[in-house]
Amino acid sequence: MTTDRTTHRGVTGALQGLRVIDQTQVMAGPFCSMLLADMGAEVIKVEPPEGEPTRRPELPIGPGVSAAFLAVNRNKRGITLDLKQPEGVAILRKLAATADVLVENYRPGVARRLGVDYDTLAMTNPRLIYCSISGFGQTGPYAGRGGYDLIAQGMSGIMSATGSDGGPPVKVGVPITDLGAGLFAVFGILCAVRARRVTGRGQLVDTSLFEAGLALSAWEATEYWYTGQIPRRLGTAHRLNAPYQAFRASDGHFTVGAANGKLWPRFAGLLGLAHLADDPRFSSVGDRVTNRAALEALVEAVTRHEPRAHWLARCEEAGIPAGPIYTVPEALADPHARARGMVQEYEHPQLGRVQALGNPVKLSRSPAALRKAPPLLGEDNEPILHELGYTDADIAALRRRRVISS
Repeated sequence: MTTDRTTHRGVTGALQGLRVIDQTQVMAGPFCSMLLADMGAEVIKVEPPEGEPTRRPELPIGPGVSAAFLAVNRNKRGITLDLKQPEGVAILRKLAATADVLVENYRPGVARRLGVDYDTLAMTNPRLIYCSISGFGQTGPYAGRGGYDLIAQGMSGIMSATGSDGGPPVKVGVPITDLGAGLFAVFGILCAVRARRVTGRGQLVDTSLFEAGLALSAWEATEYWYTGQIPRRLGTAHRLNAPYQAFRASDGHFTVGAANGKLWPRFAGLLGLAHLADDPRFSSVGDRVTNRAALEALVEAVTRHEPRAHWLARCEEAGIPAGPIYTVPEALADPHARARGMVQEYEHPQLGRVQALGNPVKLSRSPAALRKAPPLLGEDNEPILHELGYTDADIAALRRRRVISS
């Protein structure tokens, strides 16, 4: 990913030519549309005249600007519309008629009440791919419930399997069902784009935070179905492999993945515990998983006497996958993160130079690019409305009636 437009001169984004209407807010939907925008799609973010809620959260860093909004709204154009007024709905319908994709994250039923649901918009644009992201999906007994990452993590089983052995349930530190739903939405949208090449028609893409949590619980569901055991909290350990976890060093913790038949004896030897490779308690992966607590105690009796740098160097030398447990600042400062373009900078019209996470997908011929800062509130009202055929007088009237922001 690059902020330098000359670096890939003549190269277009993989999704250039795809127009996306982003009618979402907070995390899952904006993350989805930002990923599409990074890859070259034209994304038009639609907000109410007062702006979406994340413009006014706990981390304000400028007038109408927040860290939360910056995180998931780059590379987008912005327009404000009051969808409680018929004129605002009429403008959105005109926009949808020009679009390939529309993404929304209303609670199911709200879009239909506003008159901007899939069935309505598809009548004038049958090629429209309409993606709905919600807490529980558009159907089923919980469809009408509001959805938050915390609720989805709890109900999908993720929290029950996260945390220390014997401790309380713990939420995953990142909003994993929000981000997961955004990623699955991108997947669904691109599948629908491919299908449209064959059928000529768009379709409804329906995904949810709850289903994202379930889909990401592949190991946990497998453990339950094939062993009958309810997955329990294991701290940093893996439920099907050992040793595959964090171990204590004298100055913190480090992670090791040495579960297979080749790496386990090598790791045991590195620790001066070569005899453990022949110990019947630890001879197979299944034995090591069963006796994980005993194995962890034996390993940490050795590792706790040296700093993590010592063990990481030894593991690297022996070809054993291992790594430090970083704080967020350490992860962002790591030279590999920098070399892979995962820390970017761009110019913001109010804030000057600001930092952003890079796109994790690297395309050799049509790479992701950070082309513009997240839009100021209503930044593109005039040019977008002009593109739809509205005159300056029309736009002034819309402002007076507060259909759009000023």
